[in-house]
Amino acid sequence: MGGGKPQTPSTSLPKLVARPVGQQIHSIYKERLGQFTSNGQYSSQNLQAAMYEGRASDDEHVKLQVYSPPDLARPTFEEATSHEFKDTHAGVSFGPSWSTHWFKIDLKVPRHLQEKERLEFLWDADNEGLIWTEDGEPLQGLTGGGKRRIEWILPDSFRDGKSHRFYIEMACNDIMGNGIGDLIQPPPPNRYFQLKLADIVAVNLEARALFVDFWIIGDAAREFPEDSWEEHQALQICNEIMDTFIAGHGSQDSILRGREIARKYIGNVDSSKVYESEKEPHVYAIGHCHIDTTWLWPWAETKRKIARSWSNQCDLMDRYPEHRFTCSQAQQYKWLEALYPKLYDRVKSKVKEGTFQPIGGSWVEHDTNLPGGESLVRQFLYGQRYFESRFGERCKTFWLPDTFGYSSQLPQLCRLAGMGRFFTQKLSWNNINTFPHTTFSWVSLDGSQVLCHMAPDETYTAEAHFGDVSRSLSQHKSMDQDNTGLLVFGYGDGGGGPTSEMLEKLRRCRGLSDKTGRLPRVKMGDSVDDYFARLEKKAENGTEFVTWYGELYLELHRGTYTSEANNKWNNRKCEIMLHDIEYLATVASLKNSKYQYPKKAIDDIWEDVLLCQFHDTIPGSSIEVVYRDCDELYAKVFKAGGKLLEGAMSALEFNATATHDSELKAVNTLPWRRAEIAKVPDSEEYALVSGGPGLASVETFSGVSKSTASIKELEEGVFQLSNEHFEVTVANGAITSLVDVSEDRELIPQGQKANQLVIFDDKPLYWQGWDVEVYHLDSRQELRPRKSYIVEKGPHLVSLCTETKVSEVSWVKTTISLAASVEGQPSYIEMASEVEWRETMKFLKVEFPVDIRNTEASYETQFGINRRPTHYNTSWDMAKFEVCCHRWADLSEAGYGVSILNDSKYGFATAGNLMRLSLLRAPKAPDGHADMGHHHIRYAILPHAGPLDHRTIRTARNFNHPFKLFRGSSIPNASASLLNSIQLTGSPALVLDTIKRGEDDEDVSRGELPTRKGRSVVVRVYESLGGKARGCICVDGDVLPVMKVAKVNLLEDDGEEMKFEEGKCRIELRAFEVATFRLQL
Repeated sequence: MGGGKPQTPSTSLPKLVARPVGQQIHSIYKERLGQFTSNGQYSSQNLQAAMYEGRASDDEHVKLQVYSPPDLARPTFEEATSHEFKDTHAGVSFGPSWSTHWFKIDLKVPRHLQEKERLEFLWDADNEGLIWTEDGEPLQGLTGGGKRRIEWILPDSFRDGKSHRFYIEMACNDIMGNGIGDLIQPPPPNRYFQLKLADIVAVNLEARALFVDFWIIGDAAREFPEDSWEEHQALQICNEIMDTFIAGHGSQDSILRGREIARKYIGNVDSSKVYESEKEPHVYAIGHCHIDTTWLWPWAETKRKIARSWSNQCDLMDRYPEHRFTCSQAQQYKWLEALYPKLYDRVKSKVKEGTFQPIGGSWVEHDTNLPGGESLVRQFLYGQRYFESRFGERCKTFWLPDTFGYSSQLPQLCRLAGMGRFFTQKLSWNNINTFPHTTFSWVSLDGSQVLCHMAPDETYTAEAHFGDVSRSLSQHKSMDQDNTGLLVFGYGDGGGGPTSEMLEKLRRCRGLSDKTGRLPRVKMGDSVDDYFARLEKKAENGTEFVTWYGELYLELHRGTYTSEANNKWNNRKCEIMLHDIEYLATVASLKNSKYQYPKKAIDDIWEDVLLCQFHDTIPGSSIEVVYRDCDELYAKVFKAGGKLLEGAMSALEFNATATHDSELKAVNTLPWRRAEIAKVPDSEEYALVSGGPGLASVETFSGVSKSTASIKELEEGVFQLSNEHFEVTVANGAITSLVDVSEDRELIPQGQKANQLVIFDDKPLYWQGWDVEVYHLDSRQELRPRKSYIVEKGPHLVSLCTETKVSEVSWVKTTISLAASVEGQPSYIEMASEVEWRETMKFLKVEFPVDIRNTEASYETQFGINRRPTHYNTSWDMAKFEVCCHRWADLSEAGYGVSILNDSKYGFATAGNLMRLSLLRAPKAPDGHADMGHHHIRYAILPHAGPLDHRTIRTARNFNHPFKLFRGSSIPNASASLLNSIQLTGSPALVLDTIKRGEDDEDVSRGELPTRKGRSVVVRVYESLGGKARGCICVDGDVLPVMKVAKVNLLEDDGEEMKFEEGKCRIELRAFEVATFRLQL
């Protein structure tokens, strides 16, 4: 208007549009990302084609020779390399399953590769291997197949153009055993593995780095919300990288440019400095390698898995300063120490540096449902003593990520073993209810607590993906109290552990969080103890973590209370044997100066028993070869234990002058007086055995005893067994009436049958050896007996045998026995079953309907009682349709109750008034012959007037601990006095559970830890019924000169000194407390 100066344009946007631009089709551009890194049809055109700069695999540069040991042997390096090797080459297959093959490899790097930045040797046979130096040092594990680590970085010394020799020990199993297809099916014996790759390669490190950059940014594009700018930017960055690569024809320059583009989203991630920013992390990552001590492979292979996996971690620690690796199980460290001393020294140096971090404090990662109370104590005692003796420190955190439920007394035992922290995640496997907490205070039966954290990512084998980091907060259930999570990453179960790729991914996740945001910030370089210390600090500053009281019941794997019955029987008998050995050896060592307390032999037995309590061994979830190994080990244990018992008895002079005509005597190894009718060995006579603790008398019956038992046939197929306490009517093999005579009370509801064998169809959703599902109850079928007949007519014992056909291949022969009543002792009805079991996917149980009403039943657990619902009011109640018990289960109402005792069974259920003991299963995976064969099972019905009390506790122990009968002309007074020189008086709820020598007494110590002057006896007491109890540890000072008494923890560290006067130490225990005392001589 009017001749003014031209105006400056208000925008740089061109006035005219150059071309149409369309909206990206989001889903298509996102789906496109897979083309850049896949091994599919575009691999010759994408980043995969640029991963290597050169390769050599010809015979001139890679010469292979092999030695194949016969008979599935696993020879040592020295043994194997002493044999003749034969030429071989890639493409050859090696086997069969579980065999070993040693390869001698002569490697010469060709001239055109010698100056390349990174040279690697690639070896892939879809199985596991271990690289050894020419002089016998294990270097690194190799894993082919899916969970891969197939590369070994060649030393710079190999670049000289000369030939260099090393060895590879090949194991013909993949990282998860030898199953094909379905992981848990019994492994075939003739699996073969083809050697696919044995190449020298030059690695393009920038291409490899871009691969991981693209992977993580691509995950952001795939997993961030589509309505977030971070997701859209990630997608644009990835497509820009691809376009740059295409435009540059896959050149090295295009790869470097791609990395620059990636830095716009994730920053500089090429070193551990990425973790040095001051920004607050929310996810703490720790490397881990869960190695199942047995599962789909035997112990022999586990020992090699340890070397393969842990050598890899030592290598990664040298290359990644931020890497921290934690590993549990003292047994595995001990195997490494014995079998791979050079590698053990390498691990030990890493422990000293703080990068390799022992954890857990137990001998193995054990099951906690099935081992007895003292076994749980010894898991901690032997584990903590090993870690302290080898590495100078005890563990502070109990580490048990994969066990099938957690006993209600674990928090107390953890605290007594020096651990106030607990890590797991297994309850994420619940298949009915979702466990509601991530970080919480777990409270034991006695009120003791530990701080528990369950990995929010719900795994202990995370692969350090973008999603693992994300889920470590998104699945966190306790963010009202704390907004941090522990990310436990590394290949596991079959070992392996973290890989360099995982560590690289985590660097990029941290860079992404700092540069772009939205992803929880991950930190490496801390320990698990550092993580728990921060939680404890929060508690100290006032944060109140939610509480969970009692057992952490896993709503899955309930069949493990029953599977592999023979293994469970062996465990129970070993626990009993060890109790008796320690008691008798303690007494013998105090009486006889020439008798040396057999500490090493006892330790060896305990370590073997603890090994068999691993969480895939004793539950019955391992392959068949594992149970063959267990049978051999248990046979060795029983033989060694028998010699120790014989030696202790001999030192006590119990058998010094015995002949066939010598007087019968007995030892009661339990801490109370007891009496029962027993059959005289090698005789048809019966005797009344009574007395103890310690020495007991044996009185044979010359005629009819004062209290007799009788049996009569009321009509065809109907029998009545009677003693002073009970009248038992048996019709067609089942108990149709059980009358408590003194109470005039019928215990079997009208028309119902106790001791009724029932069978169920047993096909869980997947995990055969592990699971029994609730729907199996719908398939209940009663087994009908074929015939019943009298086998013992009294007057001291009466017995009725019933034969039952299960199928054409299986049968049960059950003998119901009733002994004459013994004054002052409870009476019970005993059943002894002989079973030939050849079924397929069936579950055998025995039922006891009783005229008792209560909404809760009681079950013995380690050092206590679990009370569980008998109804299905809620899904939490119904989930407990099968539970674990130890020596007894009880259903009581006001004034009366019934206990069911057993000698080796652990599965039980109480629904309403129906009590049901689980006997045998028949799963076909992972052990195709689980439980097949012959079994002997004992159980009993113990009715009792009044509430559940010490009578059940003691009778169940008596049922499991038989008197030890022997012949001897005379018993030295000193021996007899020493056997009962320590007694527990006061409340009958108190149980004197263990008597043993002090671990570090100067005449006992094996020198692994500092010795303690003098001699001592350690006693363990617990309150068994759930109330405060007072008692007195009474010592006969004439035979046992105790100077002082101190309360100690499970590791036998001195605590409070107790008042000890006139041979008496008064004690008071809270409900279900476990207390240990040292009696210093």
